[in-house]
Amino acid sequence: MRALWLFSFLISLQCFAQTERVKSFTQKLCSPEFHGRGYVNGGDSIAAEFIARTFKELGLKPVNKSYFQSFMFSVHTFPGAMSVTLNNRNLTPGIHFLVDPSCAKGNSTSEFQTLSLSDLYAGQIDFSKISRSKVFLWKNVNYGGDTIKKISQSLYKIAKFAPVVEVVNTKFTWSVSDEAYAFPFIQIQDSVFKDAKEISYSIDAKTMQHQARNVMGFLPAKKKSKQTIVITAHYDHLGRMGQATYFPGANDNASGNAMLLVLAEKFKASPLKKYNILFIAFAGEEAGLLGSHYMVDHPVIPLKSIRFLLNLDIMGSGEEGITVVNSTLFPKEFDRLTALNEQSKFLTQIKKRGPAANSDHYFFTESGVPAIYIYTMGPNKNYHDVFDKYEALSFQAFGPLSDLLEQFFRGME
Repeated sequence: MRALWLFSFLISLQCFAQTERVKSFTQKLCSPEFHGRGYVNGGDSIAAEFIARTFKELGLKPVNKSYFQSFMFSVHTFPGAMSVTLNNRNLTPGIHFLVDPSCAKGNSTSEFQTLSLSDLYAGQIDFSKISRSKVFLWKNVNYGGDTIKKISQSLYKIAKFAPVVEVVNTKFTWSVSDEAYAFPFIQIQDSVFKDAKEISYSIDAKTMQHQARNVMGFLPAKKKSKQTIVITAHYDHLGRMGQATYFPGANDNASGNAMLLVLAEKFKASPLKKYNILFIAFAGEEAGLLGSHYMVDHPVIPLKSIRFLLNLDIMGSGEEGITVVNSTLFPKEFDRLTALNEQSKFLTQIKKRGPAANSDHYFFTESGVPAIYIYTMGPNKNYHDVFDKYEALSFQAFGPLSDLLEQFFRGME
């Protein structure tokens, strides 16, 4: 009885230590010193070095004598000034206003010129008569669906000829662009706009060529093998919008890298007999799946040698289970995953979803590599915003999901 108690205590202690490591690792990736793992202040490079050190500390081996795979791409950034003033009130970046990811640099105090729905919907604005001394204003608070799409296209066109302000009453969602408009494009929340007549703004923006790095760690099978399982998660996020505001990217996708860490620990302690495992933290996902696309075009191992690929994103909740993208393409693997879950009750549900080009599994699938992409579901709806913080993560299903995934891969032997 005493021995059983001691065994249970040691297991609990081990689980506690693992949980604390996961939380510490995730919190570190979300901290201000990583600058939102984007391109201002070299945030993604700082994260790449940190993840590579972690892989090395875990005992994962480099691939072709390196933990990195470098590639270049163009990216539009906001490295300096970022201020908007309405009605003598300084607005808070990320909460009261966003700049469009392609927003040009600019510094001005201007009056508004209101756009009409008919002009925007028809897309027949006479750009030759546009006054660049004013900011074009559109209140986008009562529209949806196809109307929104049509209006958005017109607003993007206007930003090539004059500054634009779009007033919205929906959740802010930011992204990354590789190009710039000719003029500033700013979104402002309706709750703070209050029928302002004039706007002052100062926005620093720069389009640059950036070198990013995929981070890789290799774990050989117990017996020499030519077949490899690949487990991936992107580590990049949106970075900074000016020096005062950054997007932490806790759920998306510091949490996915934490799952990489846990699975690497589990399989390092007891490697698979028949399969090597390659762990990859991808760069450039938010900029258009760039890191995974580069990897497929420049594979570090033959794509035909990949037995299966698992892509992890948004691992920080799970109260409502998980969704499996590509499950309709690989029904046998999906059925085995659900059978394991039914047997041990790891998760509340496993939801089926078909193919989607929404994360780093996509180009592998297109190249014939069997792959699924898993994300958790729950009440945390913070996504591509400044509220996606470490403190908002519940890690509700993190441990059970890691156990399920371990069993899933061990069942392939």
